[in-house]
Amino acid sequence: MKIGELAKRTGMAASAIRFYESRGLLKVASRQSNGYRDYPEEAVTILTIISDAQQAGFSLDEIKQLLPADVSSWLHDELITILQRKVADIEILQTRLAQNRALIQHLIQLIESKPEDMDCKLNAARVMASLGLNQEQ
Repeated sequence: MKIGELAKRTGMAASAIRFYESRGLLKVASRQSNGYRDYPEEAVTILTIISDAQQAGFSLDEIKQLLPADVSSWLHDELITILQRKVADIEILQTRLAQNRALIQHLIQLIESKPEDMDCKLNAARVMASLGLNQEQ
């Protein structure tokens, strides 16, 4: 299939397909006599895997490790290990995000609890002091 049809079937831009091909994520397409790329049917599957993996947080290098040379020959144990590692990375990120969220919510509460008669400069000093930060450092 030509790159235009592949782009339409995957929802990707032709430039993205060429990019994945240049990065070695997608096998180099054969060329027709007129120079057009001719992609096999499995290219749709590979590009879908690439897109889904990117949305799940995998880098292109990680995706390249995941993709076998032949789609029908996945290395089960290696694939499971990589996927489990990504789940662990996501759990660490979730913990960090929850901590960041709690810190920001605490900061909002501190800022909003400004006494009515206090100006913004004094309130900033009050907030910094309550966070254990000294403005003069």
